Formats: sequence, structure tokens, C-alpha cells
Amino acid sequence: MIKNSNIHWQAIEADPRFQALHKDKNRFLWRMMLFALIYFFCLPIAAAYFQPILTIKIWGVINLGLLFALSQFIVAWCIAAIYAKRANREFDARAKALIEDAHNIKGVI
Repeated sequence: MIKNSNIHWQAIEADPRFQALHKDKNRFLWRMMLFALIYFFCLPIAAAYFQPILTIKIWGVINLGLLFALSQFIVAWCIAAIYAKRANREFDARAKALIEDAHNIKGVI
């Protein structure tokens, strides 16, 4: 990584490619966060208002509520994996191009 404290950040921020990257990344992250919040709040809502559904036995002492609670870990890992894949495929490449261009601009170095 190139370290340079003389980068003209206002020029980078004004770049339409940066604005598009920021907009796309924000939109993606807000959608993921909204999905996660809805999914995670389903458990306390179900525990408060739909207890009979959560007490359905699946196998031995394992019931639907326990499986739903454990599924939240899987959902969190899936969200992290989806973000990492998308960042590696799209966001990081676009950011790298912006960084390289920033270092090639006269007066930035």
C-alpha cells in the first residue's frame, strides 16, 4: 500500500467514480443491514407473540425456536461471506483504480 499524506481528498471525493462507488456500497450495505435487522428481530417477536410455533419439537429436545436462534449465526456468517465476495469482486477493484489514479495526478504526490 502506498502511504502518502499529501493526497488531495477533495478531488477524490468529487470524482464521479468515487461517488458511484460510495453510492453502490452504501446501497448494498443498507440492504444487508436491513435484512439482518429484520431477521434478528424476528426471534424476540416470535418469542413474545408466537410461542407455540417456536416450541414445535424437531428432534429430542431441539425445537424450532432453538433452530431459529442458531440460524442467526449462519445468517451472520452468510452476510459476511456475501460482503467479502462482493467487496473482492467489485468494490476493492474500483477503489484500487481510484487510488492509482490519485497517485498519478500532478500535485497529489
